[in-house]
Amino acid sequence: MKTRSATNPSVLISGILLATILTTIIALIADRLVMFEIVGRTVPFAYPWRLVDPTSWSRASAWIGYALHNLAVWTIIYMARRKKPGFNRDFRWYNWSMLGANGLFIGLHILQTHVFYDGLAQDVPEVTALGSVALMLMVVLILETPRRGLFFGKRLRFDQRFMKIVREYHGYFFSWAIIYTFWYHPTETTIGHLAGFFYMFMLLWQSVLIFNRAHRFRWWTVTLELLVIPHGVLVALTQPDSMWRMFGFGFAAIFILTQMHGLGLSRLIRSLLGAAFVVLALTAYLAGAKVAMMHEITRIPIIEYGVVGLLYVLFLVCIRLAPKKQH
Repeated sequence: MKTRSATNPSVLISGILLATILTTIIALIADRLVMFEIVGRTVPFAYPWRLVDPTSWSRASAWIGYALHNLAVWTIIYMARRKKPGFNRDFRWYNWSMLGANGLFIGLHILQTHVFYDGLAQDVPEVTALGSVALMLMVVLILETPRRGLFFGKRLRFDQRFMKIVREYHGYFFSWAIIYTFWYHPTETTIGHLAGFFYMFMLLWQSVLIFNRAHRFRWWTVTLELLVIPHGVLVALTQPDSMWRMFGFGFAAIFILTQMHGLGLSRLIRSLLGAAFVVLALTAYLAGAKVAMMHEITRIPIIEYGVVGLLYVLFLVCIRLAPKKQH
């Protein structure tokens, strides 16, 4: 009798192909966006891709599109969770609904950019788009802790009530983070934008896989985490103060400290990966005469693990302050 594997590879391949096709479409048709007059580079963290003279229509089109996209996805998540289905290989009604909703609003945002240009960036600072996805990756560290630990595979005993909240509501939070970031940017064709949109499409495909076994396939989920490395490096390379080493090796350090320990790799392989990380980091900083700046690699891990700790402390404080039920 044939046994069925836990994950259907075709659904993962489909997601990669769709992300590639959509990113290619954005790249091929973006030339006409030169007709819009944008702010351009001014000072750090002042997002350049904004209209010089925004209109009420350009603002409304972005915010309405974002709000409807978010509402549609949250509604599907809510309805799917109410059914309490198990995880299996099949594409069920909520998978198709999620695919349709995301496909519709991706198309609308591309059209909206070509008609009105502005994304949410006109009204909110760039740090909100950077922070939403960064916070999502930090919550992933918490979500995966029972399986791979937080440091070198060592298990941490978070309060089970804390883990229950993260498991039950992470879908809503992750969807918001991705959709907000997607609608923040106009569909421009810089290398940073294209890398970012490819990453967003891969993450949106993960939302399509709700209650599909592929959604929890460890090699797929760690790939989604690691895609932040090329994206961060490519964006940093286009900035005047290139900080690609900090982003590249900072996020790679998270892989060495945490992520690779959930893949079932042997101790030898993990040791070799750790050694390769050290050699590559030293080479990159020596080649750029930046050895004195190697400490910057620690910034991203310190921030990520620090926020994980802060979120847990806030939970404990809230539990402590919450009124106790009277029996």
